[in-house]
Amino acid sequence: MVYKFRVILDAEEDIFRDIAILAEDTLEDLHNAIFNSFGFDGMEVASFYTCDETWNQEDEISLFDTGDVPGEQKIMSDYKLSDILDDENTKILYVYDFINMWTFLVELAAIEEQTAGNIYPETLFSHGEMPDEAMEKSFEADNADDYASEFEDDLDQDDLDMFEGDDSFEDYGFEENWN
Repeated sequence: MVYKFRVILDAEEDIFRDIAILAEDTLEDLHNAIFNSFGFDGMEVASFYTCDETWNQEDEISLFDTGDVPGEQKIMSDYKLSDILDDENTKILYVYDFINMWTFLVELAAIEEQTAGNIYPETLFSHGEMPDEAMEKSFEADNADDYASEFEDDLDQDDLDMFEGDDSFEDYGFEENWN
């Protein structure tokens, strides 16, 4: 079977690629197809993230094992596309280059029979040109105002002056000017 993906760059302008790849290929193969179709050199670290129907990020699947115990963490090459994507689970996020945070929405658009003679992966369609820089990301919680107001109400001067007065550093077994 062939999976056909629409890979959309998270940007103000419409920039996307349609990619056909075999269902038995791995996430690493899809990673290679994406960075090639968008013109990256492939020298940066990347990760896929599973997500729900509304693109809320869930589990990370990284390019390399970053765990404390080698071999314990599954990586892109461990997952066939058909293992995590199907008719019901069609969305996955892709982040390339964690300095610039190029972020892509990857959606499985179709599952079709393989065409004899075609070489996969294949870029089927390309729309839009890559900007010089990735779109600036805002890493702010949706309910940041609720969070701040919740804790501001409970602060009093004693909280802010915790090292002044009778409770000095001497009570903790070390001196204030230790260096």
